[in-house]
Amino acid sequence: MAAQSPTLMTTTLAADERNARDARADGLFRKLVAAAAFFVLIALTGAALSMLWGGRDAFTTFGFKFLYSTDWDAVNLKFGALVPIYGTLVTALIAMLIAVPVSFGIALFLTEVAPGWLRGPVSAAIELLAGIPSIIYGMWGLFVFVPIMGEYVTPWLNDHLGQWPLLGPLFRGPPLGIGMLTAGIVLAIMVIPFISSVMREVFLTVPTRLKESAYALGSTTWEVVWDIVLPYTRSAVIGGIFLGLGRALGETMAVTFVLGNAHRLSASLLEPGNSIAATIANEFTEADSDLYRSSLIALGFLLFVVTFVVLAAAKLMLRRLSRQEGTK
Repeated sequence: MAAQSPTLMTTTLAADERNARDARADGLFRKLVAAAAFFVLIALTGAALSMLWGGRDAFTTFGFKFLYSTDWDAVNLKFGALVPIYGTLVTALIAMLIAVPVSFGIALFLTEVAPGWLRGPVSAAIELLAGIPSIIYGMWGLFVFVPIMGEYVTPWLNDHLGQWPLLGPLFRGPPLGIGMLTAGIVLAIMVIPFISSVMREVFLTVPTRLKESAYALGSTTWEVVWDIVLPYTRSAVIGGIFLGLGRALGETMAVTFVLGNAHRLSASLLEPGNSIAATIANEFTEADSDLYRSSLIALGFLLFVVTFVVLAAAKLMLRRLSRQEGTK
């Protein structure tokens, strides 16, 4: 076999050296991104365990009763989490019932209906809404929205919906303006920018040829959106909705201003209530005993559990949709 020329040998050595260097760089890159992923898991686990450890006195003292008890007596050291959990879930549900259809309408308008010159300003306005601090929403809700609710909306709901057989108890209450309905509406205004922005971005990923083909067959705009756009972006849309739900569940300051912060369980959406985040924000500095402080930390752990369950359900739903679409 003929000996290789010096030039060929030099080229081969250089290629081998470059391949080895690239392999080392790839290995280092994998380790860095893996460390970043594990850092998130470690931080998440550490936060959960620290809250569980901080709330151990409450769980030990009250046991499982802590989850369904309505007591919240700081003087006699009797605490229960049912009222804050109920308020958190109800206000988040109200927010999503309002925010999801409104966000869908905004995304549909910006991608399919609005003229080109209007899409930019409206999109920028929605993104600016997402950047407003929550305390500003809370102050606006307390000084502007609450008087409107108390003077106009609440009396109308009492007169027109409060007498209904099944839904009546939900809309029957004093015209205070503050309450779970008000908090839910303020939360909806806060999460609409997040959900609508995600929907708008994923709607824009739909191939134009698919929509044009549907229009060419005589489909209306609604039919194109319902039969083409939504099936194509279903997983991402659901993910955006649950992203907004996670924001609604954990919101603190805006809810604290307008919820009323009353530890009372009521079926009426017009009466004051409480949430986990609002309870912690209002009372943590006033906790003058270890059991009181432990109960507040235990509420934080329960909020973590509720949020984790919601996001896990979203993940399972997305996986099921992926299997139905034939993807992994």
